[in-house]
Amino acid sequence: MRSIRRIVGGLVALVLTGVAGLLLYAATRGRPQDLPWTPLDLGRPVGLFTGRKLTALTGDAPGCRALLDRAGVTYTALPARGDARCGYADGVRLGSGGSRSIAYTPAGLGTSCPVAAALAMWEWNIVQPAAERLLGARVTRVEHFGSYSCRRLYGRDAGAWSEHSTADAVDIAGFRLADGRRISVVRDWTGDDAEARFLHAVRDGACDLFATTLSPDYNAAHRDHLHLDQAARGATGWRACR
Repeated sequence: MRSIRRIVGGLVALVLTGVAGLLLYAATRGRPQDLPWTPLDLGRPVGLFTGRKLTALTGDAPGCRALLDRAGVTYTALPARGDARCGYADGVRLGSGGSRSIAYTPAGLGTSCPVAAALAMWEWNIVQPAAERLLGARVTRVEHFGSYSCRRLYGRDAGAWSEHSTADAVDIAGFRLADGRRISVVRDWTGDDAEARFLHAVRDGACDLFATTLSPDYNAAHRDHLHLDQAARGATGWRACR
Protein backbone atom coordinates (compact mmCIF):
# COMPACT_ATOMS: atom_id res chain seq x y z
CA MET A 1 0.00 0.00 0.00
CA ARG A 2 2.84 2.37 0.85
CA SER A 3 4.48 1.72 -2.50
CA ILE A 4 1.21 2.43 -4.33
CA ARG A 5 0.88 5.75 -2.51
CA ARG A 6 4.44 6.61 -3.51
CA ILE A 7 3.69 5.82 -7.15
CA VAL A 8 0.47 7.85 -7.13
CA GLY A 9 2.22 10.72 -5.39
CA GLY A 10 4.98 10.63 -7.96
CA LEU A 11 2.50 10.71 -10.82
CA VAL A 12 0.64 13.65 -9.30
CA ALA A 13 3.89 15.53 -8.83
CA LEU A 14 4.84 14.78 -12.43
CA VAL A 15 1.52 16.10 -13.72
CA LEU A 16 1.74 19.24 -11.57
CA THR A 17 5.28 19.84 -12.77
CA GLY A 18 4.15 19.48 -16.38
CA VAL A 19 1.27 21.91 -15.91
CA ALA A 20 3.55 24.41 -14.19
CA GLY A 21 6.07 24.07 -17.00
CA LEU A 22 3.38 24.64 -19.61
CA LEU A 23 2.13 27.73 -17.79
CA LEU A 24 5.67 29.12 -17.55
CA TYR A 25 6.30 28.35 -21.22
CA ALA A 26 3.13 30.16 -22.32
CA ALA A 27 3.78 33.13 -20.02
CA THR A 28 7.37 33.67 -21.13
CA ARG A 29 6.49 33.40 -24.83
CA GLY A 30 3.34 35.49 -24.48
CA ARG A 31 1.22 32.95 -26.35
CA PRO A 32 -2.04 32.07 -24.55
CA GLN A 33 -2.85 29.56 -27.31
CA ASP A 34 -0.07 27.34 -25.99
CA LEU A 35 -2.56 26.41 -23.24
CA PRO A 36 -5.41 23.98 -23.98
CA TRP A 37 -8.00 25.73 -21.79
CA THR A 38 -7.67 29.33 -22.98
CA PRO A 39 -10.41 30.53 -25.37
CA LEU A 40 -9.50 30.79 -29.03
CA ASP A 41 -8.74 34.27 -30.32
CA LEU A 42 -7.99 34.57 -34.04
CA GLY A 43 -5.99 37.72 -33.37
CA ARG A 44 -3.52 35.98 -31.06
CA PRO A 45 -0.25 34.37 -32.22
CA VAL A 46 -0.46 30.70 -33.20
CA GLY A 47 0.20 28.41 -30.24
CA LEU A 48 0.51 24.71 -29.49
CA PHE A 49 -3.26 24.21 -29.25
CA THR A 50 -4.51 26.68 -31.86
CA GLY A 51 -5.04 24.00 -34.50
CA ARG A 52 -7.09 21.78 -32.22
CA LYS A 53 -9.21 24.73 -31.12
CA LEU A 54 -9.91 25.65 -34.73
CA THR A 55 -10.96 22.10 -35.59
CA ALA A 56 -13.17 22.03 -32.48
CA LEU A 57 -15.24 24.88 -33.96
CA THR A 58 -17.01 22.28 -36.12
CA GLY A 59 -20.56 22.11 -34.82
CA ASP A 60 -20.43 25.58 -33.25
CA ALA A 61 -21.35 27.87 -36.13
CA PRO A 62 -22.49 30.80 -33.93
CA GLY A 63 -19.31 30.70 -31.86
CA CYS A 64 -17.16 30.44 -34.98
CA ARG A 65 -18.87 33.39 -36.66
CA ALA A 66 -18.45 35.41 -33.47
CA LEU A 67 -14.70 34.80 -33.68
CA LEU A 68 -14.66 36.01 -37.29
CA ASP A 69 -16.57 39.13 -36.25
CA ARG A 70 -14.15 39.95 -33.45
CA ALA A 71 -11.17 39.46 -35.74
CA GLY A 72 -12.59 41.75 -38.43
CA VAL A 73 -13.03 39.10 -41.11
CA THR A 74 -15.59 40.13 -43.74
CA TYR A 75 -17.99 37.32 -44.62
CA THR A 76 -21.59 36.40 -45.36
CA ALA A 77 -23.23 33.46 -43.59
CA LEU A 78 -24.52 30.89 -46.09
CA PRO A 79 -27.86 29.06 -45.76
CA ALA A 80 -27.67 25.39 -44.81
CA ARG A 81 -27.25 23.02 -47.72
CA GLY A 82 -27.68 19.27 -48.12
CA ASP A 83 -27.19 16.93 -45.19
CA ALA A 84 -24.46 15.84 -42.78
CA ARG A 85 -22.89 13.56 -45.37
CA CYS A 86 -22.93 15.92 -48.33
CA GLY A 87 -23.70 19.50 -47.36
CA TYR A 88 -23.06 22.06 -44.64
CA ALA A 89 -24.80 24.08 -41.96
CA ASP A 90 -21.90 26.38 -41.01
CA GLY A 91 -20.88 27.82 -44.38
CA VAL A 92 -19.56 31.35 -44.84
CA ARG A 93 -18.65 33.25 -47.99
CA LEU A 94 -15.50 35.29 -47.61
CA GLY A 95 -15.72 38.87 -48.84
CA SER A 96 -13.46 41.84 -49.42
CA GLY A 97 -13.09 45.03 -47.42
CA GLY A 98 -13.17 45.31 -43.66
CA SER A 99 -10.30 45.73 -41.26
CA ARG A 100 -8.74 42.30 -41.90
CA SER A 101 -10.13 40.91 -45.12
CA ILE A 102 -8.89 38.14 -47.36
CA ALA A 103 -8.97 38.40 -51.16
CA TYR A 104 -9.50 35.20 -53.12
CA THR A 105 -9.59 34.35 -56.82
CA PRO A 106 -12.16 33.32 -57.94
CA ALA A 107 -14.00 35.74 -55.66
CA GLY A 108 -16.70 34.68 -53.25
CA LEU A 109 -15.01 31.61 -51.78
CA GLY A 110 -17.44 29.69 -49.58
CA THR A 111 -16.16 27.29 -46.93
CA SER A 112 -17.15 25.95 -43.55
CA CYS A 113 -16.60 28.50 -40.81
CA PRO A 114 -13.71 26.57 -39.16
CA VAL A 115 -11.84 26.55 -42.49
CA ALA A 116 -12.45 30.30 -42.91
CA ALA A 117 -11.14 30.97 -39.41
CA ALA A 118 -8.00 28.93 -40.08
CA LEU A 119 -7.47 30.66 -43.43
CA ALA A 120 -7.57 34.03 -41.70
CA MET A 121 -4.93 33.01 -39.16
CA TRP A 122 -2.87 31.39 -41.91
CA GLU A 123 -2.78 34.60 -43.93
CA TRP A 124 -1.93 36.85 -40.98
CA ASN A 125 0.59 34.64 -39.22
CA ILE A 126 2.13 32.56 -42.00
CA VAL A 127 1.47 33.69 -45.57
CA GLN A 128 2.09 37.44 -45.33
CA PRO A 129 5.19 37.20 -43.10
CA ALA A 130 6.69 34.51 -45.36
CA ALA A 131 5.97 36.54 -48.50
CA GLU A 132 7.60 39.66 -47.09
CA ARG A 133 10.59 37.72 -45.74
CA LEU A 134 11.28 35.52 -48.76
CA LEU A 135 9.78 37.42 -51.70
CA GLY A 136 9.96 41.03 -50.57
CA ALA A 137 6.30 41.72 -51.34
CA ARG A 138 2.88 41.19 -49.81
CA VAL A 139 0.30 38.73 -51.08
CA THR A 140 -2.73 40.51 -52.52
CA ARG A 141 -4.75 37.48 -53.62
CA VAL A 142 -4.91 33.78 -52.92
CA GLU A 143 -5.88 31.59 -55.88
CA HIS A 144 -7.96 28.51 -55.16
CA PHE A 145 -9.70 25.55 -56.80
CA GLY A 146 -12.74 25.78 -54.52
CA SER A 147 -14.09 24.22 -51.35
CA TYR A 148 -17.53 22.57 -51.44
CA SER A 149 -17.94 19.60 -53.77
CA CYS A 150 -20.36 16.75 -53.11
CA ARG A 151 -17.99 13.88 -53.84
CA ARG A 152 -16.06 11.00 -52.34
CA LEU A 153 -12.26 10.93 -51.95
CA TYR A 154 -10.53 11.37 -55.31
CA GLY A 155 -13.93 11.38 -57.05
CA ARG A 156 -14.42 7.64 -56.59
CA ASP A 157 -17.83 5.97 -56.85
CA ALA A 158 -17.52 4.34 -53.42
CA GLY A 159 -15.59 4.76 -50.17
CA ALA A 160 -15.10 7.57 -47.72
CA TRP A 161 -16.49 11.01 -48.43
CA SER A 162 -14.11 13.88 -49.06
CA GLU A 163 -13.92 16.77 -46.60
CA HIS A 164 -14.91 18.86 -49.61
CA SER A 165 -18.37 17.27 -49.39
CA THR A 166 -19.05 19.33 -46.25
CA ALA A 167 -17.04 22.42 -47.27
CA ASP A 168 -14.48 21.50 -44.61
CA ALA A 169 -11.62 21.67 -47.13
CA VAL A 170 -10.14 24.16 -49.57
CA ASP A 171 -7.56 23.71 -52.33
CA ILE A 172 -5.01 26.52 -52.71
CA ALA A 173 -3.42 26.84 -56.16
CA GLY A 174 -1.24 29.93 -55.92
CA PHE A 175 -0.66 33.50 -54.77
CA ARG A 176 -0.61 36.93 -56.39
CA LEU A 177 1.88 39.49 -55.07
CA ALA A 178 1.59 43.26 -54.86
CA ASP A 179 4.38 43.65 -57.44
CA GLY A 180 2.46 41.57 -60.01
CA ARG A 181 4.27 38.26 -59.59
CA ARG A 182 2.30 35.03 -59.42
CA ILE A 183 3.49 32.09 -57.32
CA SER A 184 2.03 28.78 -58.51
CA VAL A 185 2.10 25.46 -56.66
CA VAL A 186 2.29 23.42 -59.87
CA ARG A 187 5.15 25.51 -61.32
CA ASP A 188 7.13 26.71 -58.32
CA TRP A 189 7.03 23.89 -55.76
CA THR A 190 10.32 22.22 -56.66
CA GLY A 191 13.77 23.75 -56.39
CA ASP A 192 15.52 25.94 -53.84
CA ASP A 193 14.63 29.40 -55.07
CA ALA A 194 12.65 31.96 -53.07
CA GLU A 195 9.35 30.93 -54.64
CA ALA A 196 9.77 27.28 -53.65
CA ARG A 197 10.91 28.20 -50.15
CA PHE A 198 7.83 30.40 -49.78
CA LEU A 199 5.47 27.61 -50.82
CA HIS A 200 7.10 25.14 -48.43
CA ALA A 201 6.94 27.71 -45.63
CA VAL A 202 3.21 28.32 -46.07
CA ARG A 203 2.61 24.55 -46.27
CA ASP A 204 4.54 23.97 -43.04
CA GLY A 205 2.70 26.79 -41.29
CA ALA A 206 -0.67 25.45 -42.40
CA CYS A 207 0.11 22.21 -40.56
CA ASP A 208 -0.26 24.09 -37.25
CA LEU A 209 -3.72 25.39 -38.18
CA PHE A 210 -5.46 22.68 -40.19
CA ALA A 211 -6.26 19.07 -39.32
CA THR A 212 -4.94 18.00 -42.73
CA THR A 213 -2.38 19.69 -44.95
CA LEU A 214 -1.41 17.92 -48.19
CA SER A 215 0.99 19.20 -50.85
CA PRO A 216 2.79 17.91 -53.97
CA ASP A 217 5.04 15.99 -51.56
CA TYR A 218 2.05 13.74 -50.75
CA ASN A 219 1.09 12.37 -54.17
CA ALA A 220 0.55 13.29 -57.80
CA ALA A 221 -3.10 14.16 -57.18
CA HIS A 222 -1.87 17.18 -55.20
CA ARG A 223 0.82 18.28 -57.64
CA ASP A 224 -0.95 21.59 -58.34
CA HIS A 225 -2.42 22.62 -54.99
CA LEU A 226 -2.29 22.60 -51.21
CA HIS A 227 -5.22 20.72 -49.70
CA LEU A 228 -6.21 22.21 -46.34
CA ASP A 229 -9.04 20.76 -44.26
CA GLN A 230 -10.52 20.65 -40.77
CA ALA A 231 -11.44 16.97 -40.54
CA ALA A 232 -12.85 16.02 -37.14
CA ARG A 233 -11.06 12.88 -35.96
CA GLY A 234 -12.59 12.22 -32.58
CA ALA A 235 -10.75 11.90 -29.29
CA THR A 236 -7.30 11.30 -30.79
CA GLY A 237 -7.42 14.40 -32.94
CA TRP A 238 -4.46 13.19 -35.00
CA ARG A 239 -3.23 15.59 -37.66
CA ALA A 240 -1.82 14.96 -41.14
CA CYS A 241 0.96 17.09 -42.63
CA ARG A 242 2.70 16.13 -45.83
